[in-house]
Amino acid sequence: MSHQEDLAAVQSRLDELVRRVGELEQTVDRLRASGPVTPAPSRAATARTELVTIPDAPYDNALWTDSDDEGLGVRDRHAP
Repeated sequence: MSHQEDLAAVQSRLDELVRRVGELEQTVDRLRASGPVTPAPSRAATARTELVTIPDAPYDNALWTDSDDEGLGVRDRHAP
């Protein structure tokens, strides 16, 4: 493409961008004029969460018996 064609393409894209921004501004103005929108409560806000108490007692060492099989590497060596 020649320099003039490149400039024409850039100008065309810039004109399209300006047109779309204008449309977006009009849409925002209409939405603001229609009044405040109250958002619907999210599922996370409406779901009840149960608190789980974690004891301060140390964990049983039997929980870590096969921990080397979890892909973290063997003890006393570096992980891959």
